[in-house]
Amino acid sequence: MRSVLLKAAEAAASQTLPLFRTTLNVDNKLDAGFDPVTEADKGAETAIRAVIAETFPDHAIIGEEWGRSGESRYSWIIDPVDGTRAFISGAPVWGTLIGFAVDGVAVAGLMSQPFTGETFLATPGRSSYLRSGAENANRVSGLEELAAARVFTTTPNLFKGEHWSKWLAIESRTRLQRFGMDCYGYALLAAGHADLVIEPYLNTYDIAALVPVIREAGGHITCWDGAEPTGGGNVVAAASQSLLDQALEAINAN
Repeated sequence: MRSVLLKAAEAAASQTLPLFRTTLNVDNKLDAGFDPVTEADKGAETAIRAVIAETFPDHAIIGEEWGRSGESRYSWIIDPVDGTRAFISGAPVWGTLIGFAVDGVAVAGLMSQPFTGETFLATPGRSSYLRSGAENANRVSGLEELAAARVFTTTPNLFKGEHWSKWLAIESRTRLQRFGMDCYGYALLAAGHADLVIEPYLNTYDIAALVPVIREAGGHITCWDGAEPTGGGNVVAAASQSLLDQALEAINAN
């Protein structure tokens, strides 16, 4: 499992790195609004799929760009470039997400940021940070008080309509808020540098890979209604059970 995840991430990097901070053709997947996609997204997912299919041809694959292939209780869930807006803006907070789920629950996965040379990797029993040939265990901060929390979300603009009050409840009760992090925010939570991440409207490929990275680091992650987050939805991740409980209370009271 570990070797396939790392090999797939390396294959993706061969497609993304040569195009990062270059002049790219950017297509829009939406008729109304802006959801960018580039040849880096498409090429990286194709490369990842080839690695997985070589070792696990009977497993299902779910990807942002090429959809679902196969049916199995074992599934690989791919976002080849999570944070395409960051990618096309030259900001190194995008990442390649590859998750592995059994019966709909992610049990292994990684976030690879090849420009900075960082990989946040989780397999059952361990969440690790890999860089420059060294590997160290990820460990969440363990913070228990919402008032002292460092909270990340990609942008408050995600909180549309009835969800706006939920963001305001979290913003007003936490010490520090940072934006524009995409998948990198969840990785920093696992490494102990953030305490809370909250985002609505996630797809499975946005979050599945990050679920084990956080859980195996001692963190907690769930949907706002308590559902398993691997399949996506409105998600909150926290550095302790107490912090998660306080965040959910604030979210669901508004």
